[in-house]
Amino acid sequence: MLPNAKLGLEKHRTFHASCKKKMENIIEIEGLSKDYETGFLRKKKVRALDGLNLQVKAGGIFGFLGGNGAGKTTTIKILMSLLDPSAGNARILGHDISEVAMHNRIGYCPENPYFYDYLTANELMNYFGEIFGLDPAKRRTKTDELLTSVGLLEKDRNKQLRKFSKGMLQRVGLAQALINDPEIVFLDEPMSGLDPMGRREIRDLIAGLRDKGTSVFMSTHILSDVEALCDDVAILRQGKLAATGNLRELLAKEPGENSYEITVADITADKLPLQGISKIEQNGSLVNIEVADEKDIEAVLTALKTAGGRLISINSVKRSLEELFVQETK
Repeated sequence: MLPNAKLGLEKHRTFHASCKKKMENIIEIEGLSKDYETGFLRKKKVRALDGLNLQVKAGGIFGFLGGNGAGKTTTIKILMSLLDPSAGNARILGHDISEVAMHNRIGYCPENPYFYDYLTANELMNYFGEIFGLDPAKRRTKTDELLTSVGLLEKDRNKQLRKFSKGMLQRVGLAQALINDPEIVFLDEPMSGLDPMGRREIRDLIAGLRDKGTSVFMSTHILSDVEALCDDVAILRQGKLAATGNLRELLAKEPGENSYEITVADITADKLPLQGISKIEQNGSLVNIEVADEKDIEAVLTALKTAGGRLISINSVKRSLEELFVQETK
């Protein structure tokens, strides 16, 4: 075990025992700001993060969204104590982010993980496991379990990391973030560099973390992954909070804006009533109809029955996350 590792592990256990009380918010951010200096002779300050207030509930997957330069990575680096804020404060698991012991209970995978090039994946996992005080048998078990779960092939686990592709490094980065069984894991662009199959595997892994009760704070540009995984989201615009809340509620349209899409077959568009229909499209053998009110559905179904058509589906139309994202960030 590394020097002082036993002492650090005992402190971690004591700290963990004092924090067993379940908390509603696992992350609390108040007035967080960050200024960077730019220029050489005439220095000026650029505000990357501007008075961010945010609460993240325990036990779910939280999507942290925004365009390039919106302040997402800056926020995560402040939470990880890799950057000092210019103003404001933040707590994770009820403790200030400056408390070192708290960091034993969290995991972190940066957007571009960088490790010592001449270590193998197995050696890297063993190194991090030893830092967290795991005994040799536990380190071997966790290493095999985690590298398998992130999809790193067994034949690659004894290769030096300098021979890894970006996607392979991303998989190792995710595995090391979970070596200590964290209560919350921070993932900055976790799908970066992965092919479609790799993205699917990591999505399943993240969903599995939620099922085990691990909270996930995830920053990503891939909105389809957010829609598939996230319970709550926050959207940043130029360092400020533009929107936050439950994803399903944010995507729901305002009262009076609901509409329904009816898909039918064995009928042409000219055989359907125009009254109450806001949009109608002939799509091959199918007709897609959009109506603004539930009462208009009945008129379409009556005409469909009269003309001998066939109902395929009726769906409530909601705005997409892309529409919400563009609305809040443009």
